[in-house]
Amino acid sequence: MTAIADPTTPIPSHPALRDHRIPADGLYEGHRVLRRTPEGWEDRPYERFDVVPQASTIGAEIRGLDLSRPLTPALRDDLNRALLEWKVLFFRGQHLTSAAQRAFARNWGELETNPLLATGDAEDVARFDRSAVPTFENVWHTDVTFRERPALGAVLQLREVPAFGGDTMWADMAAAYDNLPQDVKDRIDGATAVHDFLPGFARFYSAERLAPFQEQFPPVEHPVVRRHPETGRRMLFVNTSFTTRIVGLERAESDRLLRLLFQQAHVPEFQVRFRWQAGDIAFWDNRATQHYAVNDYGTQRRVAERVAIAGDRPY
Repeated sequence: MTAIADPTTPIPSHPALRDHRIPADGLYEGHRVLRRTPEGWEDRPYERFDVVPQASTIGAEIRGLDLSRPLTPALRDDLNRALLEWKVLFFRGQHLTSAAQRAFARNWGELETNPLLATGDAEDVARFDRSAVPTFENVWHTDVTFRERPALGAVLQLREVPAFGGDTMWADMAAAYDNLPQDVKDRIDGATAVHDFLPGFARFYSAERLAPFQEQFPPVEHPVVRRHPETGRRMLFVNTSFTTRIVGLERAESDRLLRLLFQQAHVPEFQVRFRWQAGDIAFWDNRATQHYAVNDYGTQRRVAERVAIAGDRPY
């Protein structure tokens, strides 16, 4: 006699699996949303130079320009559009003098100085030479977020390059925000975080060297998610070097959430990596990116000079 199934007994729709969760505070697997530009952005061709993409959402090589020559207003506007669309622009073999590098950067605003860094032949040229002073490598960061008005962008030129290694990487922080789970977005939208120069520099400088700058650079608060002032796009705006805590959270909760947010820069799909040659220029939007100088070149010499463009207060 055939048994009749009990209609009240649920029939499993799939086999039962053992508990297989991983800790929630990490990087998320699976599909990435990779939008290079904001929704509704008009994607127009470039007529004054060639744009060669280096990654999906971030990084493009610009060909056909001599940056030692003055920019016309139209050319400046086209380069600014490329910067907004690609976040970091690369120019090969420019070999600019310090004066020409500074003149190019001034097309985007006044240059800022940083008394915590070694300088080149002018006060607003930061010089990075690990054989002389620490060069602040091997950490994802956004420049000078410990200022009330962090830099708009920076123009970096490699004067000397090692035979191998010494690349720089950039991460798209709009893509990093886009791919956060909705519950994390809900927690951080409207939140603010404290930024302080001390964590980023205490790894390299003594307390005696840093103490005189504490009054000049007191801790500041910035939004955890800022809006880009030109595109309106939301971007994650915390970084390992300078963000110390999220306002209003207990220390343990703040640390846990910041660890999760810091890790988003580590996602390869949000990154571009640039292999330098002497005389190359990188121009990046400091509002929209983090970067990482890779210290994998041993005792070889690597000398870079950077000029930074003064920015606005994040909102």
